Amino acid sequence: MCTTVENCTQVTRFVLLGLTEQEGLKGTLFVLFLFIYSVTLTGNLGMITLIHTDPQLHTPMYFFLSVLSFTDSSFSTVNTPKLLENFLASSQSISFAACVVQMALMSLHGTVECLLLAIMAYDRLTAICHPLLYHTFMSQRSCIQLVAATYTASVANSALLTGSIFKLPYCGPNIINHYFCDIPPVLRLACADTAEVEAIIFISSALIILFTVTIILASYAYILVTVCRMRSLAAQSKALSTCASHLAIICLFYGSVTFMYAQPSSPSSMDQNKFVSVFYTVVIPMLNPLIYSLRNKDVKIALKRRCLSKLPS
Repeated sequence: MCTTVENCTQVTRFVLLGLTEQEGLKGTLFVLFLFIYSVTLTGNLGMITLIHTDPQLHTPMYFFLSVLSFTDSSFSTVNTPKLLENFLASSQSISFAACVVQMALMSLHGTVECLLLAIMAYDRLTAICHPLLYHTFMSQRSCIQLVAATYTASVANSALLTGSIFKLPYCGPNIINHYFCDIPPVLRLACADTAEVEAIIFISSALIILFTVTIILASYAYILVTVCRMRSLAAQSKALSTCASHLAIICLFYGSVTFMYAQPSSPSSMDQNKFVSVFYTVVIPMLNPLIYSLRNKDVKIALKRRCLSKLPS
């Protein structure tokens, strides 16, 4: 085992084992994932277009939703095209530099997603619990600053994680048991002690998850107390309906991530993790715009208005 980059031959390419090694399934999976990816891009880009062209949706909540849609479409684009390519190509390899970029972008968008969900919970807290001060707290400037801070923190976190992982020497083997350059399978290939890097990853991930989950839980606890104090059932229903879509997305995202990372690491868990990864990197980005469009009255009205405006008079 080499301990420095200088005394070993550095790996220049990694081989991705992919989602499955069964040749008979690859054609079917290619069609399935191509469909999912198409729906993801259509849904998220359509949501962004609808929000930015409909004046009724020019509110902080929908501004954050448009940023979430951009993040979801980008998140999916980082790994799905490579997954589709690997279903068709005989050699499922990726260059060292491309692996670094892919991991950096996956870390970036994953962090952005966590922070955005927390910001959206705070937005609902302000709207329901402090309606008279809502536009003061959530002004256009404040919303832009929150998104800018989110991306700044996410870039810093991604740079820290990716830099720590790829400063280690990689001299073989070069086979990644995954369909993209995820942190755990790549770290297993390092030709050096990874304890320090694993500690950095654990602390960074724990801080982000604890920070965002605390904000989300505290926000919804405060919202629940406020809703229970409302005397009107109609007001209670309206308040809770604005939170339903956001809560559904939170449950899907954190549920799949927790399921994947909370279980003990084992050779069999790596194969299981690949399929769980599909859910939060490919399926959830497709579901988010569908959840908001199907469960949100304002979005459905705006979509109907948009469709009617396209009809010939």
